[in-house]
Parts: sequence; structure tokens; C-alpha cells
Amino acid sequence: MKLTTFLKHIGNDNSGATAVEYGLIVSLIVIAMIGALNGVANETINMWSDVRTTSEEAMNG
Repeated sequence: MKLTTFLKHIGNDNSGATAVEYGLIVSLIVIAMIGALNGVANETINMWSDVRTTSEEAMNG
């Protein structure tokens, strides 16, 4: 009798589902952050490349 009560209690418990939902939300936020940071990194690399090219042209005449 105790086993059936325990199994019913586990079947009605939703706390694990909530933790999984929070985990999925956090993973989506991290994926969005990685994408945004990747875009910013590429723009920064291009900016410094342009600075280097312009500086080299200015020094070489």
C-alpha cells in the first residue's frame, strides 16, 4: 500500500518539470548570448584590421 502511495506522489510531483523548463530557458539565453558575442567579436576584429591597414598606409606614405 505504501508503494502505490509513493508512486502516486511521484507521478503528481511537478518540481522536476519546472527545473527542466528553467534549464531550457537558460540554455536558450546562453545560445543567444554566444551568437551576439560572436557578431560583436567579428565587428571588433574588422575594426582593428582597418585601423592596422590605415596606420600602415600612413606610415608607408
